[in-house]
Amino acid sequence: MILPHSVEINYDKLMETLRLEVLDFDSLPVINQIKKEQKKESSYRVLISTVLSSRTKDEVTAVASERLFKRAPEPLILSRMEEEEIVNLIYPVGFYRIKAKNIKNIARILIEEYGGEVPDNIDELMKLPGVGRKTANLVLGIAFDIDTVTVDTHVHRISNRIGIVRTSSPAETEQDLMKVLPQKHWISFNTYLVLHGQNICKPISPWCSRCKIISYCQQIGVDRHR
Repeated sequence: MILPHSVEINYDKLMETLRLEVLDFDSLPVINQIKKEQKKESSYRVLISTVLSSRTKDEVTAVASERLFKRAPEPLILSRMEEEEIVNLIYPVGFYRIKAKNIKNIARILIEEYGGEVPDNIDELMKLPGVGRKTANLVLGIAFDIDTVTVDTHVHRISNRIGIVRTSSPAETEQDLMKVLPQKHWISFNTYLVLHGQNICKPISPWCSRCKIISYCQQIGVDRHR
C-alpha cells in the first residue's frame, strides 16, 4: 500500500541528499564498482558477483570475486573448472558450496544457451540457478542500464520506515515503489539505500541523529534510535 506522506516528498531532493551522503562512505557496493569498459565482460562479472553477494558482507564478496575472476575472467573457463576449486576461491561467502555449484552451472548455461552472453531479460535471468528477482533486477540495472527497482532488505525496511509504502514483502515494495518513485531514480535507489542502511538506518537503533534524510522520515516502527 502506498501511504499518504505527512510531508510531500520531493524525490529529486531526497535522491540528491542521499547521493551526497554516499560520498562520505568508504566505497560503493562491490557490484557498482565493476568497470563497464566491455559490456560482455562486465555483465558476467556483475551476475556472478551478485550471486556471491547474497547473505554475505560486501567486503567478503569483493575479495572472493577478485580471486574468482583472476582465475575465471570469462564464463567458458568457469564452466570447465572443478567445483571444489571454485569452492576454495569463493570461500568464505555464505553458502559457498551451493553458490559454487550454481555459478558453475550458470557459466555452462551461458555458454550452451546464450552464446556466452548474459541475457538482458528478467525472465531469462531468473531461469538461471541461484538467480532470484532481486539479483536479476540488479544485473539489469547495473550491467545493462535498464531501469529497474531492486528491493533487498535495506530498501524494503527503509521504504517502510520512511513511510513511502506499507508492505509486507520485497515484491510488494518493488511494485509500490514503481508507482511513486520517478523512473530516473530506479537504479540509484537501491545503491543509495543499501549504503544508507549499512551505515545509518540500521535495523535496530538507527542513527537518526546522523540521518540526512530525517526530514522525510516518519520513523515508522522505530522504537529506539541514537
